[in-house]
Amino acid sequence: MEMNYCMRCGAKLGAREHPTDGLIPYCERCGDYRFPVFSAAVGIVVLNPDETCVILIRQYGKDRDMLVAGYVDKGETAEHAVRRELKEELGLEAKSVRYLGSHYYEPSETLMLSFAATVTELDAHPNFEVDSWRWYTLEEARTTANLAGLAKKLLETWKAPETDASPA
Repeated sequence: MEMNYCMRCGAKLGAREHPTDGLIPYCERCGDYRFPVFSAAVGIVVLNPDETCVILIRQYGKDRDMLVAGYVDKGETAEHAVRRELKEELGLEAKSVRYLGSHYYEPSETLMLSFAATVTELDAHPNFEVDSWRWYTLEEARTTANLAGLAKKLLETWKAPETDASPA
């Protein structure tokens, strides 16, 4: 997505050589470079309390399984967005949240921040956004769920945190 107008004043942008970043959109009126703006969202590997199963949802009439996800609101941290999305979409509370990594999703110009969240209970209470939901073992999620895109990648590479099994 190419920027043509200044997001601050609305003036037509030109281009100017930046000392370290090459040719960048520049606003003559504001006297400043305009770097690309994009959305941030969270994608959540939702784990049951003992971290042996993952919940996948279907929404918006689509016939594919997906992770719980949502946009980060202005002024909100990504970790807060994880907890908020879990509560809004599934009525679940997270007892722990772990950052997994980031992925750029070009179709919607979104930086996806991936997290694993362990919830406190199994019984979800979905809102209107969720058509259906189901708990899967990790193996089921990897082999039988109808996954695509980032959800598929995350679950193919997901490993639960290793516990120290050495004697005390």
